[in-house]
Order: sequence, then C-alpha cells, then structure tokens
Amino acid sequence: MRFLITAGPTREYLDSVRFISNGSSGKMGYACAAAARSRGHQVTLVSGPVDLPCPRSVRLIQVVSSGEMDQAVRKNFPLCNCVIMTAAVCDYKPAKPVKYKISKTKRKFTLTLERTTDILAGLGREKRDQILIGFALQDRAGRLNARRKMRLKNLDAVILNSPASLGADRCDAQLLTTRSGRWQSHPNISKSKLAALIIKTAEKLSIQNHPVR
Repeated sequence: MRFLITAGPTREYLDSVRFISNGSSGKMGYACAAAARSRGHQVTLVSGPVDLPCPRSVRLIQVVSSGEMDQAVRKNFPLCNCVIMTAAVCDYKPAKPVKYKISKTKRKFTLTLERTTDILAGLGREKRDQILIGFALQDRAGRLNARRKMRLKNLDAVILNSPASLGADRCDAQLLTTRSGRWQSHPNISKSKLAALIIKTAEKLSIQNHPVR
C-alpha cells in the first residue's frame, strides 16, 4: 500500500517571531510511518515542526503552517491508498499576520483569528477508494464527538484520545471503524503498539474495500 501520513503541529505566525501552535510532538505520526514501512508499505510523511528523526526509507515532506500542510497533502493524496491524519493542525490562524516583530506597548493587543482549512474534511469529500483514518482529541463527550467527526468527514476509522496524549509515549486510545461499529479500548498503550494496530486496521479496511475475486 501507499500511505500518506501527517504528523506534528502546525505553526500559524502572527508576526516574524510569534506563532499559535499546540503541544503535539509528532510521535504518533512518526510511529505510524515506521510501522507502515516495517510492513513493506511505501510511506510519505508530511510533518510539521518536530524534533524527531525521520524513519528509515520514509519520504519526508517538512511543512510549517496549516496552509503548507494542506498543499502537500492534496498534492500527494491522489497517489495514496490510505491517509492517516495524526497531525494536530491549528484550527485558527491570525487574520492579518505582519512581516515584522510587533513591538510591545502599554495598550491592550487584540488578535483577530480566522479558520484554517479543514484538511481531513476536504479529503473526505474528494476520496474515491482511499482509506481515511483520523484522530479525535477530546476531553468531553469523547465517543459522541468522535462518531460525529467520523460521519462529517467521511472517515473509515477514528482514534479517540485525550489531551494527555500530547507529547507522551503512551496514551489511552479507543478505535472505531465504520465496518465494525464497535469501540476497541486500548488503555495505556504505547504509541508504537498503537501505530502497529492502526496500520493493520488500514490493511484490513483496504482488503475489505478491494476483495480478491
């Protein structure tokens, strides 16, 4: 299979030095890339700014902003069989970023934000026979919101986790596929083991979508 995997945070700059971002370390996405390669798949990894070595024999595309990630993903989407969207893409960005560092004054500073492009939702509208797997980072009504995300973004599988997983090596994860309709709970699972599970799930979904005749 040909996997397209996103990882890490995005940075949305408001001036030449300051930006909006989040605590994503990229560990989950890089673990998925390594797991896919270990099973002989081709992998393109689109990564935001992280401090991690690229897994061996993985094609790495480094980006910074949500706009750059969107462009890289859309360019490579038609060539892949499966997208695993682990990246924590910023939902908002400064409406009017400036080129130079904003000087501090005694006055209050108001920052106007606008929505960024919903990359995964766009893929869900455009997909043909590709497998789409997304993550739902929730701290309330988790299963309800994750199911809603799966439906609205036309996902084949969703992994529910919490903000505590950001930057951690282990997490409490729950997996749901459209095929089974049942949640699989994986408490305190290492991200490497979760990655292996996600890749095997993608393989099964691909076989189900393209049965051998």
